[in-house]
Amino acid sequence: MVQSVDGKTLAGMLIHASACLNAEKQKINELNVFPVPDGDTGTNMSLTISTAAAELRQKKPTTVEKAASVCASAMLRGARGNSGVILSLIFRGFSRAMKDKTEMNGIDLADALNAGVIAAYKAVMKPAEGTVLTVSRLAGERAGRAAEENSAFEYVLESSIERAREALADTINQNPVLKKAGVVDAGGKGFLVILQGMLDSLRGEPMPQVEEESAPADKADFVAMAAEDITFAFDTVFIVRKHTEEVDLEPFRTYLNSIGDSLVIGEDDTAFKVHVHTNTPGAALTESQKYGTLELAKIENMRTQADDLAAGKHVQSTDDLEAVEAELEAGADGGAPVKAAPEKKYGFVAVCAGQGLEAVFRDLGVDGVISGGQTMNPSTEDILREVDKTPAEIVYVLPNNKNIIMAAEQCVRLCEDKRVVVLPSKTVPQGISAMLAVDLDAQEEDNTQAMTEALQNVHTAEVTYAARDSDFGGFTIKQGDYLALEEHQLFGTDQDLDTLLTRLAQAPEHQDAGFITIFYGEDVTEEQAQKAADIFTEACPSAEINLLPGGQPVYYYMISAE
Repeated sequence: MVQSVDGKTLAGMLIHASACLNAEKQKINELNVFPVPDGDTGTNMSLTISTAAAELRQKKPTTVEKAASVCASAMLRGARGNSGVILSLIFRGFSRAMKDKTEMNGIDLADALNAGVIAAYKAVMKPAEGTVLTVSRLAGERAGRAAEENSAFEYVLESSIERAREALADTINQNPVLKKAGVVDAGGKGFLVILQGMLDSLRGEPMPQVEEESAPADKADFVAMAAEDITFAFDTVFIVRKHTEEVDLEPFRTYLNSIGDSLVIGEDDTAFKVHVHTNTPGAALTESQKYGTLELAKIENMRTQADDLAAGKHVQSTDDLEAVEAELEAGADGGAPVKAAPEKKYGFVAVCAGQGLEAVFRDLGVDGVISGGQTMNPSTEDILREVDKTPAEIVYVLPNNKNIIMAAEQCVRLCEDKRVVVLPSKTVPQGISAMLAVDLDAQEEDNTQAMTEALQNVHTAEVTYAARDSDFGGFTIKQGDYLALEEHQLFGTDQDLDTLLTRLAQAPEHQDAGFITIFYGEDVTEEQAQKAADIFTEACPSAEINLLPGGQPVYYYMISAE
């Protein structure tokens, strides 16, 4: 039985725990329905503790005070999401309890765990039962009683794990959201994995290797968790460097609670980190600057994340932007950003994916085309770069995806030398229709009105496939099924593509249309596309049918009806 540990051992335990959490993160993601069903708790907790593991590897602390301090500081700055911030707060309290200690025994461990719980509870505005807070609190209480029985570090840690496992199993009975989904709390599961990983390290168990993961036995029913149930849409996390160490954050806490929920604020002597769910992330960021200098911010739309989870799609997050940034840097010309002086009155920037679609926009007079869409949303910086390169006084931006509109709107205030007008186009066909309505001799107000009216008169349908089994929109979906969507709502599914296209062609929107344009994707041959066009020609005899190569990924067909 190990009686005490030094800083080197504690650092190794935390590094081992990080590896364990990384190996289990996807299974934890599958449990994530509370406070919102965005399926990222495992990832967020893993990324949070991995920052600490990296720092511990580099600094090689020899005392438990130093190991805990390095861990807490790294976690605060690396914390992702609600669960990550809470985890960082637990270790912040843990660190404070280790002040001036070279080694720690079971009594010290109990004190540290309970100090972490107190720190986390203080930071959470409205703590709920059946969460990581519950699991950590009960684990800490058991650790305190165990330390009275036996002061050995290993005994106390093992006892806390036993209680954490019991508490986790009970979370399904404590939280109605978990009960509805049929799962235990994701954050509590992550905390248990960390504790168990620390014990495994202490006992000499091998570090886990990340392998191809099988489907988890316990998986949340994401379909039961409607995106409409999410009151505050934007998961907002940011770091602020304090003006002074003594800054009072209570007024800021009260303000954030008035514009959102799931509020957690963690801090050290020099900075504080905020996690909040809100509909006005810009207001939160602006208010924060009264207390210090904004250093970093991350904003994600949880409604679209919940929709993507339910539909079996890839969930967009700010992590995707890192790949985009790397790609841009790799292909950059190395010079300063291009800012073209105005040479004409109107310019246009559009977002789409596929060489064929890009060619259509170019033919219609679009100056800049940004590659992006359903599986890769460009950042504000990407859009602003194209706006800057457009030699016009007024630049219209066509996002062509509802998830890109917000990023595009940020360019309005960021562009200093041009007027930016963002049209709310949610699909590529809407963007094309808007461009067809442009009158280069008209006044701005008239152009804006004409383009907006044009995009509103377009009906868009899309045909894609199911990436996994799911229940969505009242349909039982099997992996590999063909899916048809109308205005982003599920129209129907079928294992036979021609059958699904026939049903789609018979929909009222297509039967009543005068013009139908079919853009076929990169995975569709010309022969297959012609067969789809024939189906629509037969089903819609009064409509003029146009078939064009779009080259778009994800969607076999994009269908525009006017």
